[in-house]
Formats: sequence, C-alpha cells, structure tokens
Amino acid sequence: MQGATIFAYCERGMSPAFWAEPLNAITNAAFVAAGIAGAVMIARQTPAERSAWSIFFALNFVAIGIGSFLFHTVPNPSTGAADTIPIGIFMLTYLVFALRRFAGAGVAITAGLIALFVAAMALSGQVQCYGGRIGFALAVPEGARAACLNGGLAYGPAVIALFLMSGWLAIRRHRAAALVFAAAVTFAVSLTFRTLDPTLCDSFTLLGYRLGTHFLWHLLNATTLWLLLLAAIRYGRRALPRAEIIPPRPAALRGPR
Repeated sequence: MQGATIFAYCERGMSPAFWAEPLNAITNAAFVAAGIAGAVMIARQTPAERSAWSIFFALNFVAIGIGSFLFHTVPNPSTGAADTIPIGIFMLTYLVFALRRFAGAGVAITAGLIALFVAAMALSGQVQCYGGRIGFALAVPEGARAACLNGGLAYGPAVIALFLMSGWLAIRRHRAAALVFAAAVTFAVSLTFRTLDPTLCDSFTLLGYRLGTHFLWHLLNATTLWLLLLAAIRYGRRALPRAEIIPPRPAALRGPR
C-alpha cells in the first residue's frame, strides 16, 4: 500500500505521518461502537424479531469505521476506496430497506427511486465550484480544489432522501418516523461540520493545534447511523405493520373541534 498522497483535511495539513490526523482517525471508533451496540441489541432479540437487514447494517458500520480509519492514517486512492465504498453500500442498502420495509414500496417503485438516487449522487458529485463559479467543466488549475462545499454537495441527495422518508413515514403515522427524522437532522448538522473543516481550520484549535471539524463529522455520522439502525431493529421486520403505526387518540382524549 502506498503512503499518504491525499491531503484533504485541516488536521493533517501537509504532513504524510501516519498519526497526522489523530482525532480524525480515533473518532472512527464511534462507527465500530455503533455496530457492536447494534449487534448486542440484535442478539437479545428472538429469532422471529431478528432481521438479516439489521445484522448486515451492524457489520457494515464496522467496515465503515475500519475503512475511514485507514484513510485518515494513510490517505491515498486505495484507502480512499476503502473509506467511500462501505458508505455507498450503506446508503443504497438502507434506502432499499426503508422503501421496502418502512414505506411498503413495491419492487418497481423501489428500483426507480434507487436509480434516481444514484443518478442524483453521481450528478452532485460532478459539480465544481471554483473562483465564484459553479458548473460541470470549469477551467480549474491543476491541483486546485474545486469540490463544492468541500465535497459535501455530493451528500446532498442523502440528506434530502432522509427528510423525504421521515416526512412520508410521519404522514403514515409510522413509529420509525421520529428516529429517521432525528437521523436526518443529525446528518444535516454533521454535513455542515464536514463542509466547514477548511474554513474553520485556523480558528478551531486547541493549545495551538489545528483540530478542524472533520472529527465531528465522524461522531455525528456514527450517531446518524445508530439512529437508523435503531429504527431498523425496532420497526423494520415488515412493511408498515399495524402494531407499529401510531394509533389515533381515543375520541375522549381529543380536544374540542
């Protein structure tokens, strides 16, 4: 494996050292912890309650933590793939899961929405921002950074998908709505910190050490994934089950019209 060749985050600066990003590296333990906590919850379920989806997500969290740790210790194209591929797998599989199990969507609708999501992710990832301009084929000097919002724009479709899903579930009075909404809000805040990493690099410091804000992206993302896993464990056994839809209040408890 080649050494560090990508210098993308405030904490690393231009240092090629293995531990140049200690906070960015160590905070990946939050993903592993979320996966282990989920595995413990799943193990306590009965076989009838247990879902293969939840087991997969818990294992996926561990892969995300390991891949991101590798990238923040030896950042290069190979570890970059180890970082992004597990994240991409989670986004796609959880969207399929949510559409099928939470929203009760059919195969055709699920396939169409997944295709739309993939297209939106690919398109947003190609948008460039440089010199006050935004477009797909800007004249950018070699080596200059042109990713919009520090690369955060590529995650825009995921934020939108979470909010849309939580809204749909709220309309259907599904109990998973609150957890999915909490995950959407947490992810939006997390993405904000990821975006601000280079902007706040010189002001977000501790005893003269430049921390950046990328480590908060890890901690909040792990929280986001945990909330989504919790929704899957509690309410993901089947699509919109009667017992998991919030029942209407009895007439005696309703206020006057």
